Amino acid sequence: MDLTEIYETGKKALKERDIGFLLDGVETEFVMRNNRTVIDRFTFRQHCIDGTDPGTRCEVLGVELSTPVIMSAMTMPIPAIVDEGLMEVARGLKEAGSLMWAGTPIPQDLKKIVDTGVPLVANVKPFQDRKKMFGALDEIQGAGVRWIGVEIDAGQGTKVKDRQMASDCAPLSLRELEQIRKAVSVPLIFKGVLSKTDAVKSVEAGAEGIVISNHGAHTLDYLPHPFQVMDEIVEAVGDKTAVIVDGGFRRGSDVLKGLAFGASLVGLGRPILYGLAAGGGDGVRETIQQITGELIRLMSMVGASGPGSVDRAVLID
Repeated sequence: MDLTEIYETGKKALKERDIGFLLDGVETEFVMRNNRTVIDRFTFRQHCIDGTDPGTRCEVLGVELSTPVIMSAMTMPIPAIVDEGLMEVARGLKEAGSLMWAGTPIPQDLKKIVDTGVPLVANVKPFQDRKKMFGALDEIQGAGVRWIGVEIDAGQGTKVKDRQMASDCAPLSLRELEQIRKAVSVPLIFKGVLSKTDAVKSVEAGAEGIVISNHGAHTLDYLPHPFQVMDEIVEAVGDKTAVIVDGGFRRGSDVLKGLAFGASLVGLGRPILYGLAAGGGDGVRETIQQITGELIRLMSMVGASGPGSVDRAVLID
């Protein structure tokens, strides 16, 4: 299947199931509509003379990947899509040379996923019960993940339309983030940064990476798309922390725009679910590989030799 078929087949299959509502957004679903509007606002400045023969290999915080296209943090609803869903996702991502990012609930077979060889990252939520949160950090770290993520934007839990999905959370203070940094021995990533203020505080707390993200439209309504705030964030953090982005990315052209804004990696959420529903682990692999193929075509025509050489000037806005 080509990418369009994967998306259509996968989305239809998910919408026909009880878990299909998880594809919706919070409350009015403005965030999902705005994602596409903002991404589509930017066009490319083409440079075809003396074009490049680009590659997509990259290394971020000690993890070597064949592509800058990765999985965004999520666990639900993967186990309900196909048998051994998490293992199928791990297989597909490993074959594509990508990275897997688990969310909450923390998968029970985290060590089994690590043993597949796919680079694995796992997140924790800011549970109101901080003892539970630190216990989850210990559990994740003990499994041998490459990085640990903290969902700093889930202080009010998550929500799909009017349905509260997680409510046992509370905002984290800078002091608590510093305590988390001391408790973790692998690179620490703060996910859900959407302002210069939070970006600067993330660096102050010791985060090696930040994910500029509106959380798949599952936290607050009327949040911006990352592109609306990335210039000020990237300028503020400089090279002090790795920058990752997600939020409505669907094609290689979207990924190129994310790289142009200064991201090292671009995350996919729903596309991974569509690929899994359409073709299991093979569908996940094809989703990553086809988007990466689109990215290569585009980079060759904007004068970029690789993910780290995509300049902000290739975008017209």
